[in-house]
Amino acid sequence: MRDITDIYSEYKIMPMLAIHQIRVAAVANIVCDSLSIPIDKDNIIKACLLHDMGNIIKFDLNHFPIQQNEPRGIDYWEQVKEEYIIKYGKDEHVASIKIAKELGMSDRVIDLIASVEPALILDKSIKNNSDFGKKICNYADGRVTPHNVASIRERNNEARKRYENHPHSFGEEDRLLFVSSMEEIEKEIFLHLSIKPEDINDDSIQIYIDKLKTFEFN
Repeated sequence: MRDITDIYSEYKIMPMLAIHQIRVAAVANIVCDSLSIPIDKDNIIKACLLHDMGNIIKFDLNHFPIQQNEPRGIDYWEQVKEEYIIKYGKDEHVASIKIAKELGMSDRVIDLIASVEPALILDKSIKNNSDFGKKICNYADGRVTPHNVASIRERNNEARKRYENHPHSFGEEDRLLFVSSMEEIEKEIFLHLSIKPEDINDDSIQIYIDKLKTFEFN
């Protein structure tokens, strides 16, 4: 068995990307622990810990604060980015799925990772799906910025600024549709929870983060 820290090291995951994935998994963990209906928690956690493994492919590293490229420096991470593109292609989401398969993840985990896709929020595929695992994975990702846990609207506003003039950015109509769909998913999830959305925050996820840094894959 190996833990997630070893996997992140093997795949040269940027520290900021590693902690983002761990935070997303921590949010999902809280949701799963508070849910009043059965759920495959272990698969959801695995999917959240791996859902953005290929994201360096889409990063414009020149726009990152200098400390996020340290201590290795931007040249190192640009080389890693090039290695990823050569090995996995130019689509970061496809790359994440390929890495999950490479790691020997189950079909269920791969399916959950594949579901964390903005287009599936926009067309209501996740909202209209009966699979609560997919709703939780998308919701958890929708609550975490690169730096902290936020509300859906706060997270979306942060992303709008970060992706301004970026190929991945939404038009205003799609942005509003995305937020609306995510809030519908949030309402549906919390019908089955003993907590409120505001109970999921940086303080409440800390105990989960500490445990997830040593989460073991078998």
